[in-house]
Amino acid sequence: MLLLGSKPQQRNTEQHDVFFSIGTGLKDLLPEIYAFWPEAQQKIHIDAWREVTQVDGYNVTVLPKGEVTTAAAGTAKLFFINLGGYKPYEFEEFHYKMLAAASDKGVAIQKSKQTAFFQHTGFENAGSHIDDKYGIDVDDMYEITDILPPAIKDKYSIVLSVATGNKTDEFNLGYTRLGKL
Repeated sequence: MLLLGSKPQQRNTEQHDVFFSIGTGLKDLLPEIYAFWPEAQQKIHIDAWREVTQVDGYNVTVLPKGEVTTAAAGTAKLFFINLGGYKPYEFEEFHYKMLAAASDKGVAIQKSKQTAFFQHTGFENAGSHIDDKYGIDVDDMYEITDILPPAIKDKYSIVLSVATGNKTDEFNLGYTRLGKL
């Protein structure tokens, strides 16, 4: 999971997007990153990245397609949720990017409503996109397997299994030029 940044031509501010793929190192992902955001003309940097190994009490394992049995696949799926919210007198839509392990989108949304961001960002008449969320909206929500690059999606499966330990993934934060990888 990578947070990519760029300031494409004819834009006034830096733009960001979240990119998911599978590889053994960041450098392995360069061709896919460039293909993902062609408008940036390879002027892309990484602002944050996370090797996703555990989410919501589930181990996240990548297996080659064909090696996943129905029993091994389980019922939990991995979701990416991009929440949006507002604060009074702030000229900004704030975002909170999260992963959720859940059986379906409805359960994943319920998990997002438990976050501090959801509970403390937003106010009445803040223009929420979804009723009854008071300034918080689910801007984007995807099952991870749906947004992987096509070649990766054809090659690998993501399997979630109940974790026995409570490991926390490391969040790598800070500006990283792709040319420095």
